[in-house]
Amino acid sequence: MSDRLFIFDTTLRDGEQVPGCQLNTVEKIQVAKALEALGVDIIEAGFPVSSPGDFKSVVEISKAVTWPTICALTRAVEKDIDVAAEALKFAKRSRIHTGIGTSDPHIKYKFNSTREEIIERAIAATKYARKFVDDVEFYCEDAGRTENEYLARVVEAVIKAGATVVNIPDTTGYCLPDEYGAKIKYLMEHVDGIEKAIISTHCHNDLGMATANTVQGVLNGARQVEVTINGIGERAGNTSLEEIAMIFRSHKECGISTNINTTKIYGISRMVSSLMNMPIQPNKAIVGRNAFAHSSGIHQDGVLKNAQTYEIIDPKDVGIDDNAIVLTARSGRAALKHRLHVLGIEINQEKLDQIYEDFLKLADKKKEITDDDVLVLAGADRSMNHHIKLDYLQVTSGVGVRSVASLGLSIAGEKFEAASSGNGPVDAAIKALKQIIHRQMVLKEFTIQAISKGSDDVGKVHMQVEYDGHVYYGFGANTDIIAASVEAYIDAINKFVK
Repeated sequence: MSDRLFIFDTTLRDGEQVPGCQLNTVEKIQVAKALEALGVDIIEAGFPVSSPGDFKSVVEISKAVTWPTICALTRAVEKDIDVAAEALKFAKRSRIHTGIGTSDPHIKYKFNSTREEIIERAIAATKYARKFVDDVEFYCEDAGRTENEYLARVVEAVIKAGATVVNIPDTTGYCLPDEYGAKIKYLMEHVDGIEKAIISTHCHNDLGMATANTVQGVLNGARQVEVTINGIGERAGNTSLEEIAMIFRSHKECGISTNINTTKIYGISRMVSSLMNMPIQPNKAIVGRNAFAHSSGIHQDGVLKNAQTYEIIDPKDVGIDDNAIVLTARSGRAALKHRLHVLGIEINQEKLDQIYEDFLKLADKKKEITDDDVLVLAGADRSMNHHIKLDYLQVTSGVGVRSVASLGLSIAGEKFEAASSGNGPVDAAIKALKQIIHRQMVLKEFTIQAISKGSDDVGKVHMQVEYDGHVYYGFGANTDIIAASVEAYIDAINKFVK
């Protein structure tokens, strides 16, 4: 059995299913190119039949990247497969990923079907997909709760029908690591013709065991892992690419190798976090802010004497450079461009000039500019084409007084002003905003996140605004948290006001 582990990245498909994290096609191409540079083997670019936007993204990603296989997801439905094949026509290497639920709850309640009918549909979908591509992956949805003997029958049937990869998802994140490992081992030992296909893992993190289950799957014979940057994905997320890559890099005794250039992990982690407006928890393994931080005196003493006392990974191995160029108000365009390059963002001179002006304004307010600050600045130009823009905001607030806010908006070039009082500065500012934007809007969720540490830090604000029965997501970032809140509200409004 080969000890080469194939990395199947589904950040742009399963990862992008997180509410409020949708990317446009340009942003998806940016991530896809970074994934290519990282060394992933397969990029799952989308679910083409689900929307015109997903279809376009698969087409454009197929054109933009060279050597990774581009994969498109489908159901076991001929129309889905037809659309996926059309979306993949520009891919240098293409794969159709089709499948169906195999657990008894799925068969009974989702499909109102029988085990035998499911096998027939699985065979038919696999054979139909093989008419378009030579590389067909079949997923047995909810395999984690599928009885092993029946699962082996399904896997054997689709391999005989032409599947080159068979995906064994723990769709609900239910399995214990030993249980999931035993499931893969059972398939390796009981499926006739198993050597003709690669077995893949796809684990969810509902019980916090996605990475552990994936590792057990690999140790028991799986040779493809389906992962996402930062572990993002439906509900509690998917297996983290960076964790799997560094686990097998650290445990060389397992004899498992990947094609991942680990020094690019930190950069793409921050890029995905910024583009998807999903902050990384400080204690996140490998890429969290505190992953290589030591606060205990005993730990600090040990690390100063020899880093190996408390660090099993050299920060440089994941792209964290202890000697990185520090960005301050005295840094020039070259330093800023270098930091953007390290973070995986390539820009032209015109865009660099725009970002640099905002960089200088922020640098005057902060002692040091962090990587996350730079990514926020680089993403700020996404609001350039907004229909509604904030011109100015002035707020008066304090203890024992009612907050008052006045603001100015530019709507399609026309200027508007309003003022209002409220129960706090944010409430006052939003009430003033509503005097100009006459819509029945309801603020459903309001989250503030500091990017790093310090009172001079840039704050990120995430909002959910309900309008006309739909929820829209907004994002803002500013050293002034009131301004960031208003920017987030306006960002959400721009999603439904054209």
